[in-house]
Amino acid sequence: MNMNVNKSACVTGADRGIGLALSQALLLKGYTVFAGGIQQDNMELDAFAAACPGRLHRFVLDVGSDSSVRQAAELIRSCTDRLDLLINNAAILGDTKNTIVDELDFEEIQRVYNVSALGAVRMCNALIMPVMNGGKLIVNISSEAGSIGNSFRDSWFGYCMAKSALNMGSTLIHNRMRKDGGRVLLIHPGWVKTRMSGVWNDAGTYTPEEAAANIMKRIGEFGEQIQPLPMYVEADTGNVLPW
Repeated sequence: MNMNVNKSACVTGADRGIGLALSQALLLKGYTVFAGGIQQDNMELDAFAAACPGRLHRFVLDVGSDSSVRQAAELIRSCTDRLDLLINNAAILGDTKNTIVDELDFEEIQRVYNVSALGAVRMCNALIMPVMNGGKLIVNISSEAGSIGNSFRDSWFGYCMAKSALNMGSTLIHNRMRKDGGRVLLIHPGWVKTRMSGVWNDAGTYTPEEAAANIMKRIGEFGEQIQPLPMYVEADTGNVLPW
């Protein structure tokens, strides 16, 4: 295993699912990890912290809140002036059943957009200087649901629109970062067994640990490439997704 001693990473949505598994994987690779999540207590991360003394900084984070993101950024900047990797993983799913002929909950759609699209932009904006001082790499966990070219659903309004917006926001961030050697990578993690919708989904193809391993593989494969647009790839295959 390649150890990345003295490297640091920030992961959002780190209190469960893919974010938790990514935090654990990064700790095992030797990173110092800043792990932000809604839940204050996490026994699994605490166990890793005991095994990696001084390398896990856990904090409460709501990426849908300007003030919460500012506080998180201040905490991180008080510990380091560089981040080698920022992984924006936090997202919420919202309603997946209602179509345009049903009554849509626009307040919920706005909540999903606020967290699942603007949340990553908030984090990038707050931490862009440490990122550019470090590895100059941002990984945004997107979804095939954000692909217009592959759109097949007639529902999932909040999530699909949010992930499409995240993809566009990522191109804007990437366009500025690459002027100074930075880049953004967009990764679809696959269908994962997780609690994203509020209840445990056991029908997914991958466990969070398997999805995290695939994501880490793609970061290693594509993370150094600076393209005109961000790479938008599937975690399991590495195939490029259509915008």
